[in-house]
Amino acid sequence: MKKIFLFVFVLIKIFFEVAAQNKPAYILYTAYGKKVSYKKMIKTLLRNDIVLIGEFHNNPISHWMELEITKDCKQYRSLVLGAEMFEQDNQQALNLYLQGKLSVEGLDSAARLWQNYPTDYAPLVDFAKENNIVFAATNIPRRYAAIVSKGGFVALDTLSPKEKLWIAPLPINYDAELPGYKNMMTMMAGHGSDNMPKAQAIKDATMAYFIEKYFVPGSLFIHYNGSYHSDNYDGIVWHLQQHRPELKIITITTVSQKNIQHLLKENTKKADFIICVDADMTTTY
Repeated sequence: MKKIFLFVFVLIKIFFEVAAQNKPAYILYTAYGKKVSYKKMIKTLLRNDIVLIGEFHNNPISHWMELEITKDCKQYRSLVLGAEMFEQDNQQALNLYLQGKLSVEGLDSAARLWQNYPTDYAPLVDFAKENNIVFAATNIPRRYAAIVSKGGFVALDTLSPKEKLWIAPLPINYDAELPGYKNMMTMMAGHGSDNMPKAQAIKDATMAYFIEKYFVPGSLFIHYNGSYHSDNYDGIVWHLQQHRPELKIITITTVSQKNIQHLLKENTKKADFIICVDADMTTTY
């Protein structure tokens, strides 16, 4: 009887160990929902000029993947990095930190760092620092996006010539019929004005502009941004294509599902590669 009990116990133990090994935190998919290996994704990324990685800002898998992708691409290509999380008027402070002339505390004071910077973005910035990689602050200063959300694009006419250097050249291309901008109005359902998607557009246009500005022919530009800014080849992608249609752009996005073994139809075609994360994954804030 003891032998039978022991045998059953061992079988149960083996079952749970195997089950644990087959419960990944994420699965990579192509745009059409086909599972793809990380190695194949990296090979594909390397054949492009610009990689836009759309993250969930509080998702640890997004942040881990950003760092791993960056490290692995660095083995084969020279890189330029850029991020939504740094506003263009903070470029000087970021440069000083990368050059070792400013402390972490000094950067924090000068650059309006996001609350999750220490855990989620510092590893990327420090990797750039250790490897002498240019890191572009691509986003519009948030106070200027805020005035657009209240007063539309004309509110930017009040900026000084110096302040206008921190945003995309005016007037920007704007198409209110783009799916991302139309969806914003639908989600707000009458609770916001038509200036809200304009505020999103000035962010997208500014990020695209500074990606173009810092892009170095022959190098791979990796940009980190919220998924909404590049999902469905919209946002930043659209603005880049307006000015530099010859650039080869590839996108990655993050989605969350309860069951990650099959990509939901609603999550297909959002990007060239899709990081499908278990919905039970912990968040960083």
